[in-house]
Amino acid sequence: MINPPIDKGVILACNAYLIRQSVDRKLQLEAWLQQVLANTPFTLTTASADASFRRYFRVHTANATMIAMDAPPPQEDCRPFVRIAEMLLAAGLNVPKILAQEINHGFLLLSDLGDATYLSVLNADNAKQLYGDATQALIKMQLASQPDALPPYDEALLTREMQLFPDWYIAKHLNITLDDAQTKVLQQTFAILNQNILAQAKVTVHRDYHSRNLMVCENNPGILDFQDAVYGPITYDLVSLFKDAYIVWDEEQIIDWTARYWQSAKKAGLPVPTDFGDFYRDFEWMGAQRHIKVLGIFARLYHRDGKAGYLKDMPLVMEYLRKVCGRYVELKPMLRLLNSLEGLEEKAGFTF
Repeated sequence: MINPPIDKGVILACNAYLIRQSVDRKLQLEAWLQQVLANTPFTLTTASADASFRRYFRVHTANATMIAMDAPPPQEDCRPFVRIAEMLLAAGLNVPKILAQEINHGFLLLSDLGDATYLSVLNADNAKQLYGDATQALIKMQLASQPDALPPYDEALLTREMQLFPDWYIAKHLNITLDDAQTKVLQQTFAILNQNILAQAKVTVHRDYHSRNLMVCENNPGILDFQDAVYGPITYDLVSLFKDAYIVWDEEQIIDWTARYWQSAKKAGLPVPTDFGDFYRDFEWMGAQRHIKVLGIFARLYHRDGKAGYLKDMPLVMEYLRKVCGRYVELKPMLRLLNSLEGLEEKAGFTF
């Protein structure tokens, strides 16, 4: 891979600004919590920070712990989180309860689902049980789908997500300018993927249903980070779960888990294809779209936001994408493009 250019001055300036903002936001959050908790003594510890501008703190009192979300406007909007949390709670899913809210300032106080993520505990011994719980919760969420309650995962959004790949991964991270033939291959690949994805049955889509957002708790799993949910393809969340950017499993195992979901979904009455081969093809093509997007997002997080932690996860995401493109004749031109970008073929021999 070509080493990306690093503008250290931009990253340092960005980090300094974020530090100043985070200190001010934390003071405002503490003042709000003092009012909400009626001056009950509390302490704050960092719970997590995600890829967005949101931060989470664990609020410790003498008798309980809670989670405070800091979602600074105008970068973040708490209203979708509140609305979708209420929708998922009504469907019987284990998501945080909204204990208090100050939408204008971007503060929420939530129930605490603990600090044991799937990622922190998954191993070969417990994976079958944990993923079984996660797929059953996913089926429950999909069965409760409300078409008009969420934004559509339409062609415009799918394409906008994939466009992050040429804009950030290719142009910024690899510092490569595509020629006309390469651009045409990319556009044709996007169109082919969209055609398949838009033909899939539609359900509620979490959009980040993976090991960092699923919690091991009493009513397993606890589900976090659902504020970007949409109404879209039935395979999307399953790809997020089994082709996770942060943990890898043998393909045979992924196929087995996917088949188990498909059997349960079909039995529950969800609109999955009657043939597993057709369903698995849809699953893989959905994965190609997601992994194209994720490579762009990880590059943007580094080059725009100074978050280098996601660079180490890029090789696994690229491996997922390359394997799918190598298996289907319609996606072979995309594989040849990836080979060219990664220097795995001589450019002189690169044809479309």
